[in-house]
Amino acid sequence: MLLIVPADPLRPRRPDPHFAAEAQAAREAGHPVAVVDHDALAAGRDVTRAVAGVPAADAVYRGWMLSATRYAGFAEALRARQVTLRTDPDRYRRAHELPGWYATAAALTPESRWTVGVDRADFDRVRTALGSGPAVLRDWTKSAKHHWHEACFVPELTDGDAAWRVATRLRELRDDDVAGGFVLRRFEPLAGVEIRTWWVDGRCVLTGPHPDTPTELPDVPADLGPLAAVVAALDLPFVTADLAWRADGRWRLVEIGDGQVSDRPSTMAPQALIAALG
Repeated sequence: MLLIVPADPLRPRRPDPHFAAEAQAAREAGHPVAVVDHDALAAGRDVTRAVAGVPAADAVYRGWMLSATRYAGFAEALRARQVTLRTDPDRYRRAHELPGWYATAAALTPESRWTVGVDRADFDRVRTALGSGPAVLRDWTKSAKHHWHEACFVPELTDGDAAWRVATRLRELRDDDVAGGFVLRRFEPLAGVEIRTWWVDGRCVLTGPHPDTPTELPDVPADLGPLAAVVAALDLPFVTADLAWRADGRWRLVEIGDGQVSDRPSTMAPQALIAALG
């Protein structure tokens, strides 16, 4: 397994400091490591040059998020160098974007509706379809949860103007670079911190804290049985799934993501993740 990580923007022959520990763990385990220019990949600029130092191999990427379109360009540039990513562009899109995994996981996760693009008429259509009550707003790939009240939480779906103000603020924070469109998810009160589970070829290989709360775990052990069936049905090579304990006493799926671009909590040993991937 070749591990591909972003390069340090200031020292482009070295791994980005955020991924340096994983790169070192890979080398210690006998895996080669290559770096790529993430900024160029994310901008779709000089992609061939961005991957010029990657040798031919079967590879796994561990790095910053890329849009599904940019990931496809990344994979194509690597193929020209006889590099095969474990996760192909179609599977990356299905894991990375909520519409790709929602139908399979609908029984385990909050009811959701989404738009294609950021038109208000389409937003109002999905808002009305979701009914009444509070909701959480995001785009196809992530929320602005650190701006909870201004760009994430919709107190009442039937208040169209107030909901649209939240959507407008999300779009402003994304600098008009909203991924796919808006997603409205029915709000469910949670009773504790999230956990992040890691899955390789449909098998849970690691369970630990969420990166936002790296030293905290819920008091209730997670029941992964229903989730395991969902992950198996999705047929994705490397994903994460975040779970939280709902206030009424049920585990709920918060999100599925492509494992290549899912952050590792600081308290999880990089050697553990590399061993699971190797």
